[in-house]
Amino acid sequence: MYLFEGLKQKVANYLPPDEVELVEKAYIAARDAHDGQQRSSGDPYITHPVAVTGILADMHMDHETLMGALLHDVIEDTHHDKDSLSEQFGETVAELVEGVSKLDKFKFSSKEEAQAENFRKMMMAMVEDIRIILIKLADRTHNMRTLGALRPDKRRRIARETLEIYVPIANRLGIHEIKNELEDLGFHAMYPMRYRALQSAVKQARGNRREIIENTRQEIISRLEEKQINADVSGREKHLYSIYRKMKNKELMFNQIMDIYAFRVIVNTVDDCYRVLGCMHGLYKPIENRFKDYVAIPRTNGYQSLHTSLIGPHGIPVEIQIRTHDMDEMADKGVAAHWMYKDQTKATRSTAQTRARKWMQSLLELQQSASSSFEFIEHVKADLFPDEIYVFTPDGRIIELPMQATAVDFAYAVHTDVGNSCVGVRVDRKTYSLNKPLQNGQTIEIITSPRANPNANWLNFVVTAKARTQIRHFLKRQHAEEAIQMGNRLLRHALGKIRLDDIPEEDKNRVVLETQHQDFTSLLEDIGLGNELSAIIARRLIGDSQESDMLSDKNKNIAIKGTEGLLVSYSPCCHPIPGDEILAVLSPGKGILIHQIGCRNIRKLRKEEPQRVLPMQWEDNTSGEFKASVRIELINRQGTLATLTNTVSSTDSNIISLQTEEKESNIYYIDLELTCRDRIHLATILRKIRNMPEVQSVSRHSKTKSVN
Repeated sequence: MYLFEGLKQKVANYLPPDEVELVEKAYIAARDAHDGQQRSSGDPYITHPVAVTGILADMHMDHETLMGALLHDVIEDTHHDKDSLSEQFGETVAELVEGVSKLDKFKFSSKEEAQAENFRKMMMAMVEDIRIILIKLADRTHNMRTLGALRPDKRRRIARETLEIYVPIANRLGIHEIKNELEDLGFHAMYPMRYRALQSAVKQARGNRREIIENTRQEIISRLEEKQINADVSGREKHLYSIYRKMKNKELMFNQIMDIYAFRVIVNTVDDCYRVLGCMHGLYKPIENRFKDYVAIPRTNGYQSLHTSLIGPHGIPVEIQIRTHDMDEMADKGVAAHWMYKDQTKATRSTAQTRARKWMQSLLELQQSASSSFEFIEHVKADLFPDEIYVFTPDGRIIELPMQATAVDFAYAVHTDVGNSCVGVRVDRKTYSLNKPLQNGQTIEIITSPRANPNANWLNFVVTAKARTQIRHFLKRQHAEEAIQMGNRLLRHALGKIRLDDIPEEDKNRVVLETQHQDFTSLLEDIGLGNELSAIIARRLIGDSQESDMLSDKNKNIAIKGTEGLLVSYSPCCHPIPGDEILAVLSPGKGILIHQIGCRNIRKLRKEEPQRVLPMQWEDNTSGEFKASVRIELINRQGTLATLTNTVSSTDSNIISLQTEEKESNIYYIDLELTCRDRIHLATILRKIRNMPEVQSVSRHSKTKSVN
């Protein structure tokens, strides 16, 4: 019991005796369960859960959290299971322990998959009960403190995981005490030489700075006493990893960072915060654009403080953080501050806890939308967690977004339907590009249209997980709908004179079973995607019926109009355009790829797999822009290329790409990829180019490319 005495004293300082007894009971169970087990350092294993519980006791966590921490490795490493824990300590404690346990009992195809799934499970367990992640963070903190017993490669792997996942989670939940310690421990394990060099430099600099810090501190105290403001003033040192990251990211020398003197002023009330700010701006000259009011607008993790930068004595830059005692405790402990798990009313719940629950709700939405653990961890890591900007809706509501967020991110933050129907944006009443990053303090007005849909190109610039997930979800759904429509068209064409609606349901169900599909709709989707061949499905549907001669003539064309969507694409090797004779190739998983009928790249396919090639024709009212490839041979004189681009532009066509190749001295091939409406429009473009005096020849151009 000697191991428990120190912890018991710590717990007894804030918990009632009956709850201390329950914690002691959990300790005895954990000690007995881990009896005979040792850590890599050679210490008895029970020292680890006791140390983890001590970290949580320092945060004044409730007795159930402490019991869960003492037992957190019992399910994973001993014969105990959730049911036995539930019977002995209650359902809540058992669920906390299970939430922290890893997935070692499951089999995965790779270590990366196991890590991704373990991370997903941990995040989902956290949504159920936030105390799970607090135990996990304390567990990771003690593991990092005792990392020295492991091999160097294992130390680096655990340190990287800590810096990439656990540090951002601690930051997102506002637990800066643990975040700062994990950063420094991770830095030490990843880069031990850099850590020692920086640590030595900081110690040396600290000695030279002591007198300046104390003199500046006394000046601040004197000014506050004049104004009769009670405050605690302390010099604040950056921790090592913060210094290292700033040197690396901003490419600064060590002495440039250590020339900045930081102070923290702790006061009793919010009013005092603003009075102190006025005093400091009266004492020293403020630096323009270096003031942040996180009191009026807290950070996403609930952090509140006033930040200001000033020109101090002798021209030295001074950073000052001003906050109340409650804000200071919140800044260190985040969601763990003022723990009120049993009393979750709006009046008592802390800002950090409120925001954490809002974030966890968004995690639940991400989990439901993500198709795999890898996609989920990608989204969550994207959200873990850049600096925020604060922008406003037209009615004055504040929306928090990460740095580099765009109007599309804002639209999805307001509501999924707003994002899906977004067509434009006005920022501060002026037209603004959808892909341009937003700035702090802007007022954003989203322009919507009921006929609008998300654009796949948005995925190239959105930064929030919600926007990315909802766009992908919509496109996936749209892709499925288009595939069903295309499958319906292909099957009806293959059936020829036989109407699909006249085929008995039992025949449809039979084919669904034979092809191992869920239902007839999913079969149509696979036909549209090219995974099933419409001609074969048509024959299966009618069986050996005498009507088989009524099936579609394979030479009968299917009409397309060029606006079918994602499931119909145009081959980049021959660039078919309206007016060309065309064929379609069924590409498994991709739908239909249109080629010119004479394209060399499909000759072999037409012989070997004729069932994958369908006759097609253009509808009379085909519209839109299509790509065409043109090869020009010209004499290269000064200004010729400019004349060529102007000529193309004058025909209402755009150049998509341009490549040059020297044929012989001063004579070049120019390969243009440009837009046109149809063969007549392309003929007009070629005629205009041919009339240029420098042009020797011009023709449509095709490339040789394999077809799958």
